[in-house]
Amino acid sequence: MEQQAEEVALARLAQAGDQAAFATLVQRYSGAVFNQAYRMLNDTHEAEDAVQEVFLRAFRSLASFKPERRLVTWLLAIGSHYCIDRLRRRRHTWLTLDDVAFWLPSGDPGPERLALLDERRTAVQRALQRLAPTYRGVTVLRYWHDLSYLEIAEALNLSEGTVKTRLHRARKLIAEALEAEGEVNIWDAETNPS
Repeated sequence: MEQQAEEVALARLAQAGDQAAFATLVQRYSGAVFNQAYRMLNDTHEAEDAVQEVFLRAFRSLASFKPERRLVTWLLAIGSHYCIDRLRRRRHTWLTLDDVAFWLPSGDPGPERLALLDERRTAVQRALQRLAPTYRGVTVLRYWHDLSYLEIAEALNLSEGTVKTRLHRARKLIAEALEAEGEVNIWDAETNPS
């Protein structure tokens, strides 16, 4: 709750024109916005551009931020809408995964384990990229940003039931895509797939 109060205070200072407060918000949440944009757009440069655009849009519409919501949820909603718009503009243009670098967990696993993890991440990322933007958006918000159904519903202006339905359909499509590639179904609805 203390973090929520701090977010609200920083947002109010930024609304009043305090550039340092807004810079703090950008620094704090640019990683989450980049991660979302990268997962949705599958391109580093586009994700970097998306971060700038999201924070520009957030700055312009700070007055619409509601203090009862989490600031990160509000920012990710802006990011999700922006990414969906970008994806609609480039419909049917699929990017290869050759240049994508995946995050690997620390703990020094052996080379064989690293290779298996990389193959699985690649398969999940490929399956994620095949999803329609509406399914991809809720999936990224749920499993990469760990937002609740209610937070996703608020962020995307959907009902909770619609969020659950889209997530169920997305999980099914990802599982089918993984099985079609001969991958063991590693998709666990209760676990973060990354």
